[in-house]
Amino acid sequence: MRRTFIAWGSVMMALSVAIGAFGAHMLEGKISADELAVYETGVHYHMIHGIAVLIAGILAGALGESRKLYWAGTLFIAGVIIFSGSLYVLSISGAKWLGAITPIGGVSFIVGWIMLLSAALSRSKA
Repeated sequence: MRRTFIAWGSVMMALSVAIGAFGAHMLEGKISADELAVYETGVHYHMIHGIAVLIAGILAGALGESRKLYWAGTLFIAGVIIFSGSLYVLSISGAKWLGAITPIGGVSFIVGWIMLLSAALSRSKA
């Protein structure tokens, strides 16, 4: 789990930089300012939660692997795919229906942070 999450987090961070650069250099002037702001929100949360996956991996090494850390990292990854991914596609395509699934990614982030908190406070590997 430790190496897997560190690898996932590293890939997610590299992608967030590439996706952010694409937005800054290729989308400006091609989509509206509001759509660009939506895109940038996706990049922002992508970066934060890429770091969160790295933290879950590092904590698995420091505290020991646990189901709580596994779910924290997994939920952060799912959140990036659902939350940030839906915002990327929404801003570029204008498919407004994607706004209905974005909150599912947000809930994944929240539950992931709660699982990370629980793992940090837990004395067991549960």
